[in-house]
Amino acid sequence: MSAVDIIDRAKNEGRTVLTEVESKQVLEEAGIPTARAQLAATREQAVAAARQMGWPVVLKIVSPDISHKSDVGGVRLNLASEEEVAAAFDEIVAAARKAEPEAKIEGVSVQKMAPAGVEVIMGMSKDAQFGPVLMFGLGGIFVEVLKDVAFRIVPLEPRDARQMIREIQGFPVLEGVRGPEPADLAALEGMLMRLSAFVEEHPEIAELDLNPVFAYKDGALAVDARIVLA
Repeated sequence: MSAVDIIDRAKNEGRTVLTEVESKQVLEEAGIPTARAQLAATREQAVAAARQMGWPVVLKIVSPDISHKSDVGGVRLNLASEEEVAAAFDEIVAAARKAEPEAKIEGVSVQKMAPAGVEVIMGMSKDAQFGPVLMFGLGGIFVEVLKDVAFRIVPLEPRDARQMIREIQGFPVLEGVRGPEPADLAALEGMLMRLSAFVEEHPEIAELDLNPVFAYKDGALAVDARIVLA
């Protein structure tokens, strides 16, 4: 199903929030590498998907009414067997139903556990005056507590992507200071440029979050994604 089809289906169903599975399908089409997620409506489907992907896997609740999956107990990481996946499916669905009794629950997303990298965040929001604005920063505590982020108006030029990455205070972390290998800055710049082009092509998108994106020494991968329609 194409990005246009996915967005049209959500609109026809009266939804403004795409599920994680839908968001990743749309972003993949735009050339943005994501940790591909498969929807499983039943415990058996979750086990079959995990078996096909290989261990370990991650399970997350899929609901158009639940944006913050962790807050409702809707995420399980590092599942390494069919028994763990089956148990996690039941636990996640039960926890989500308890936390959000009115939410429509479609099942869970199953994805292969991505190797850890330097966590960064990319996003887009609409400014009343300037239109779509892209954001970049380090993930985790850096964005939540320190608000260490950079912004640029869409469309981005290559120099904008370069500058965004280098002007955050946490840039030395991406250079590999005190520990991890240096991140692939060219891959991050390319992802920002593709996000800019994607946002231009789809003015119906009001908000977009890639959080976290794992930055590696060779490449980058969006592990979680959320798209909100106008």
